[in-house]
Amino acid sequence: MENPQLVLFNSMSKQKEVFKTRVEGQVSMYVCGITPYDFSHIGHARAYVAFDILYRYLKHLGYEVKYVRNFTDIDDKIIKRANESGEDPLSLSRRFSEAFLQDVAELRCLPPTHEPRVSDHIEQIKDMISKIMKNGYGYTMEGDVYFSIDNFPDYCQLSGRKLDDNRAGGGGRVSVDLRKQNPADFALWKAAKPGEPSWDSPWGPGRPGWHIECSAMSAQYLGDAFDIHGGGKDLIFPHHENELAQSRAACPEHKVSYWMHNGFVNKDNQKMSKSDDNFFTIRDVMIIARYHPLALRFFLMRTHYRSDVNYSDRQLETASDRVFYIYQTLYECQQALSPFRQENIQGQVPADIKELIDKFHSDFSASMSDDLHTAAVLDDLMEPLKAINSNLKKFKGKKQQRPLILTLLALEKEVTDVLGILGLSGSSCAEVLQQLKDKALSRAGLTEEQVLQLIKDRNLARKNKEYETSDKIRKELYDKGIALMDESNGTVWRPSEPPE
Repeated sequence: MENPQLVLFNSMSKQKEVFKTRVEGQVSMYVCGITPYDFSHIGHARAYVAFDILYRYLKHLGYEVKYVRNFTDIDDKIIKRANESGEDPLSLSRRFSEAFLQDVAELRCLPPTHEPRVSDHIEQIKDMISKIMKNGYGYTMEGDVYFSIDNFPDYCQLSGRKLDDNRAGGGGRVSVDLRKQNPADFALWKAAKPGEPSWDSPWGPGRPGWHIECSAMSAQYLGDAFDIHGGGKDLIFPHHENELAQSRAACPEHKVSYWMHNGFVNKDNQKMSKSDDNFFTIRDVMIIARYHPLALRFFLMRTHYRSDVNYSDRQLETASDRVFYIYQTLYECQQALSPFRQENIQGQVPADIKELIDKFHSDFSASMSDDLHTAAVLDDLMEPLKAINSNLKKFKGKKQQRPLILTLLALEKEVTDVLGILGLSGSSCAEVLQQLKDKALSRAGLTEEQVLQLIKDRNLARKNKEYETSDKIRKELYDKGIALMDESNGTVWRPSEPPE
């Protein structure tokens, strides 16, 4: 079955375009990374999960992908935080960079091919500034170097802004400087200040401006022309606009084929950001709010990557419940099939199941190839999972039930393949289920022993026909996100969405 053509939304053209690589079979991709001065928040998770899905899907399509994601490890915000805490700025940024890598690994994001840091690429940055100066697009003032936007007529081509819209202060990193030729000119190099890290340069000691680093590092690892440049939509202006101007000023042949930007995570319909002190860190969600990283990833994928998503505990409860259902279904399927794994059972998958799998696979390819429509894929995933559950009910574990064994094997493979492409695969199903149960108990403020005791109390109440008591126990647990299931071999519990 042939995959449909991949179509991606290009922020430059403001429309979807068929994806064509510059070099056949190879993709070059640069995604702007974090400024590590604190623990990373859910907005960061949104960006890096979105581009991890793109990375995984491109690999699934057979491309060899060179994926570069940087660390801005020298910046005004880092220096300010380091001065407040009495820590060396590079040491502080290294600490939070490591924390970020742990967080995104928990979220099942694959490591990029390269993860360059600004502090390791000062020479490349100085070389690019020298080229910009030589080509007539920069000027110096008392050890600072600025980019002259008046000398670059294509400025604002990406954002579509008017020049009089441009204010100093983009990203909180630019201050009004009356010495500048144009108030919107931005720093390429900042003269050294007491107590700040600095490096020698042709313009005097100092450090890079915010935007130049990504121009220099993308050119270093991907060359002057590459396929995809990504980041959050807040980076379109000024960061990506300034990057584009710098890169073309240094090298007129510079070209990015596709600019891609993800939407915000909002809290109470306001963009989540550190500067507004309106954010949850990834660790807040996983440790304090006690949700599984797979639930957070699932929640982020429930909204198309270009749209804004509103954060709420309710949505994370729903995501957690869905992830538990997926893994419980796969676990029960694995348990049913375990006696037959070594038997190499041959035969045709029943026609109705083959049709269901073919349709799911076709819909998956169509949704993912249409600008990574993960929400549609997650909805469609319920069909093969329902089919597994309905076939498990018929399955008695006998060898003569060959059609059912073939059915379950085929459905299991299709579901696990897609979960792998989406980055929703955990370790073992049993391990993920236990982790989800532990998180649910923690949110409920209960231990497993307490739940098991309440099950015993309820069973005794039912035996004594004290149905009001038994119903009360069940309801109180349900209100805390613990559902009781009465099965043939006794009562078991599982996490569930608590009522509104």
